[in-house]
Amino acid sequence: MNIGEVATLTGLSSKSIRLYEDKGIITPPHRSDSGYREYTSQHLQELNLISRAKNAGFSLAECKEFVQLAQNPARKSSEVKARAEEKLKEVEVKIKQLREIERQLQQWVSACPGNSDSKCPIIEDLTK
Repeated sequence: MNIGEVATLTGLSSKSIRLYEDKGIITPPHRSDSGYREYTSQHLQELNLISRAKNAGFSLAECKEFVQLAQNPARKSSEVKARAEEKLKEVEVKIKQLREIERQLQQWVSACPGNSDSKCPIIEDLTK
C-alpha cells in the first residue's frame, strides 16, 4: 500500500504518517526501487493504535511505548494497564482544573454588566 491508501484507511494525514516514521514511532516501511514507501497491514495496526491512543490523550512518546508493547509478545497486561491508569489520573486532574476555570469564568460573566461603562468587575478582580 502507498501512503495515500494508508492515510485513507487510518484517517491520518500523509504528513502525520511521515512524522511517525521520522520519529521512529512506527516500523520503518520498506522502500520500493523507486524510493516509494510500501506499507503493510502491520503499519495499519500501528497507525490505528497511535491514532486511538492520541485521541485518548497519550503523547507521541507514550504512543511509541504502546507500539512497542503491542509488538512484544512477552508484554504483561499490567504494564499496559499501569500506563492507562496513569493517564486517567492525569485526565482527572485536568478535568478538576478545567472545572475550577469554568467556575471562575461563570463568576466573572455573572458579575460583569457588559455595558458601555468602563467599570468592569472582571478587570477589577484580575488586577487585585
